[in-house]
Parts: sequence; structure tokens; C-alpha cells
Amino acid sequence: MSLSPAPLGGAAAAAQGVEPGLALAIASALALLGYIWIGLLRARVVDGAPAARRPMRSVPPMALAWTAQFVALYLDISGYGLATPGARFGFAPALSMTMWLVLTVYLVESRFLPLHSVRRVLAWLAAAAVLLAWSFPGESRPLAASPWAPLHWVLGLASYGLFGVAVLHAALLNRAEQQMRRRQPTPGGLPLLQLERLTFQFVAAGVGVLSLAILLGWWFTPHWKWDHKNLLAVLGWLVLTGLLVGRRLYGWRGRRATRWLYAGAGLLLLSYAGSRFVLEVILQRAVAGGGA
Repeated sequence: MSLSPAPLGGAAAAAQGVEPGLALAIASALALLGYIWIGLLRARVVDGAPAARRPMRSVPPMALAWTAQFVALYLDISGYGLATPGARFGFAPALSMTMWLVLTVYLVESRFLPLHSVRRVLAWLAAAAVLLAWSFPGESRPLAASPWAPLHWVLGLASYGLFGVAVLHAALLNRAEQQMRRRQPTPGGLPLLQLERLTFQFVAAGVGVLSLAILLGWWFTPHWKWDHKNLLAVLGWLVLTGLLVGRRLYGWRGRRATRWLYAGAGLLLLSYAGSRFVLEVILQRAVAGGGA
């Protein structure tokens, strides 16, 4: 971890190691408190307010938490304050960045569409992602040899975010369908057809971005190999592409479509975040325990 004591070489090196860690801790704490405020405290205060005023009363803490999470991600991923130039990345920053992208789309959509029912759920998920990234900031990596590597990482993260938004809309779609079958009212909800259309639009965008990420990784990586990470990523791409083909040719919708979406998104989650979790947490602890 980059927060370990700096090598003996002067007070300047030690200060460089402390200040970035303090900035990361402050940004993470602000984001965590903001999301908890929305997810927990606002459940008691906001629900007693008129429906038209509920969303507006959560805007300031959401804006603070969203901005603080971005600052924390920048400080963490950019490797700010590291002795050697490079980036720092891992499973937890990837999940936090994915959640931040999902929240970004939600904040834009919620200005035009009634999506207030998922606000607190997203806040709790974002709080968990921030806490994970704070606890497991990732490993430092030197500058990549290929100039295309940063674009490959950005495209991969963008596809994670797009599929995360698609999963969110699919969950809303399943909930709306269940309420319709039970003949329960869905106040403030989106029409089913609109939810379905948005879901597949995000899936299509995610498949396009993921395709570019995989092509860049294969083309510009000098030692490409079919390890578990790449294999799971390609399998996820095949499942999600198959979903779009099934939708186009056979009109897939409803539970069949969402199952394919969940399966493909799950494979992608395992491809990077899952593999990095095993390497960074499970195997590292096993090695440390064996060494002790």
C-alpha cells in the first residue's frame, strides 16, 4: 500500500507519503457520510415531506458525496503522491468507479425521469463501494509501455458503468412487472416500455464500448494470453451480444432478457473485480499467513 512509511531519505519524502493519504481519507469520509445521510437519515426525514419536495432535499448531500467520491477516486487511481510515477488500481477502485458512473447517469436521468425510488438503494451501494476503495486502495503500477493502455482501462471502466446502469434499469423493470402482475400501483414509476427501451440502449452502448476495450487489449498487449480474466471478459461479451441478437431476431424481453443481462454482467464483474479480489485479498492474506 502507498500509505506505508516512506524510505529513509528526508522529511520531504515522508511528508509526500502522509499528505496524499490524508487527502484520500478526507474525501472518502465525506463521500461515505454523504451517502449514509441519504441512505439512512433521509429515510426518516424525507419520507415525512411532501412528495414534490423529497428529491430536492437530498440534492446537496448527494452532490457533496458524488464530488467527494470523484476526488477520492482521482487521488487513488492517479497514484497521487507515489514516489514512482504510475497508477494505482485494483478491484475496489474498479467497483467504486463503476458505482460512481452509475450514480452519474442516475443524477442526469432523475432530472427528467421519475427514478427517486432507487435513490436510497444507490446511496447504500455507493457507500459500500467507497468504504471498499478506502480499505483496499489497490496496487501501484508503473507507467504502461503502450500509450493505448490508458484508453483500454478507460473503455473497460466505461463498459462496467454502462452495464451497471443497464442492470439497474432491468431491476426496475422486473419490479414494475411484478407489481403489475399483482395489480399493485406503481406511483412515480416509469412505463414498462420506456424502462425496457432504456435497458437495451444501455446494453447496446456497453457492448460497443466493451468491444473496443477487448480489441485494444488484444491488439496492443504484447503478451496477450487467455487467462481467467480475459476468458471471463470474452464470455461476458458473448452473452451480452447474444442478448442483443436474441432481442433483435426473436424479440426477447422480460425475465429471459434480464437473466441474460445478469449473467453477462456477472461474468464481467468476475473477469476483473473478482480476479483482482482473489489476488489482492485472498491470496495476499494466505501468503502473509503462511509467512508468519
